[in-house]
Amino acid sequence: MAKTRIVLSFTVAILISSSALVLRAQTNLTNTPSSQPDAVKAAAPPTTSSDEFVIGPGDVLAINVWKETEISKVIPVRSDGRISLPLIGEMQASGLTPKQLETEITKRLKDYVADPSVTVVVQEIKSQKINVLGMVVRPGSYAVTNALTVLDAIALAGGFRDFAKQKSIYVLRQSANGTQSRLSFNYKEVIKGVNLQPQDTVVVP
Repeated sequence: MAKTRIVLSFTVAILISSSALVLRAQTNLTNTPSSQPDAVKAAAPPTTSSDEFVIGPGDVLAINVWKETEISKVIPVRSDGRISLPLIGEMQASGLTPKQLETEITKRLKDYVADPSVTVVVQEIKSQKINVLGMVVRPGSYAVTNALTVLDAIALAGGFRDFAKQKSIYVLRQSANGTQSRLSFNYKEVIKGVNLQPQDTVVVP
């Protein structure tokens, strides 16, 4: 029984925090496998709080205009980052926060509706995700709703498979200019919390 508990704790103690999953897990992170031994923090992830979440392609938005049922819609953001609404037609949604989109829709509706009251709620987040590949139980893509750690990601993927190289895990991160960096993660020497960013790929050799 004690052995079973140890195995379960080891597997479950591991990454995307959903609404309260921000585990301050600890990790020894270096820019390359051969770089300095001191722990190096990963770059801070983009803010995805309820107030500052940035809308992206694939996200599903619930747009409500008070007393205007024909305008109120639940619509996905298209792959080009745009949405289409009655009266105002097409507009850019990707790259805006819900509050910014509310402001923009309100401006455009003023030509048609007296004192429009607009609310925008992100019903489904599909634009932000991470990938977990390699020797895990369930490799694949996972949605990001809040800050995640590498341990959270591995937990979401069901933990390690047999013979996973826990000292050789790394994160592939793509920067805004398209270049990719590799961040090493030694599960055996977890020291500091490391958050993931959307589009990161966790590889377990």
